[in-house]
Amino acid sequence: MRRERSIEPAWFEALFEQQGDPWQFETSDYEHAKYDHTLASLPRAHYGSALEVGCANGVLTQRLAPRCDALLAIDVSPTALAAAHARCADLHQVRFEQRQMPGDAPAQSFDLIVLSEVIYYWDQGDLARSADYLRDHVNKGGDMLLVHWTGDTDYPMSGDDAVEGLRSLLGDAVEVISAERRERYRLDLFRRR
Repeated sequence: MRRERSIEPAWFEALFEQQGDPWQFETSDYEHAKYDHTLASLPRAHYGSALEVGCANGVLTQRLAPRCDALLAIDVSPTALAAAHARCADLHQVRFEQRQMPGDAPAQSFDLIVLSEVIYYWDQGDLARSADYLRDHVNKGGDMLLVHWTGDTDYPMSGDDAVEGLRSLLGDAVEVISAERRERYRLDLFRRR
């Protein structure tokens, strides 16, 4: 049965406190291959400013950082952020902040926003507020990269429903550059018009 409301920060914090790496981002061959695909799908070799929403323990952050002049990585879990900060300590272009999207979204605009395994945790209201934020905070010509599990969950939305819902909410503000499906996840790239 699906949850009706966005998943609260305490749920994520408990997972990271108890398990350290609850989704095996550090050790899973599946996650490593997905990150390879994620980075290969970025259409630009380099971005001026980027935002990674839900950076968890920073495994993707560490790989994304060399492609950015400035990368803001956010998460709701202080335990996850501490691990991410330690992992990326030598990457001076990366800044970490504890924030909850969309209510506590950063004020600046970005050339790239990465939403990897995050938007299906939001309910319809938060998805709509996030669409408004993306419309206003992705620079014209900037990219939004979405990567989401397509299997069964008890989250407020499935990966497919979340991505299709966001695409619909963004309307003609974005162009769909690519929409790929793999065995267990989908990868979508939108560009801000």
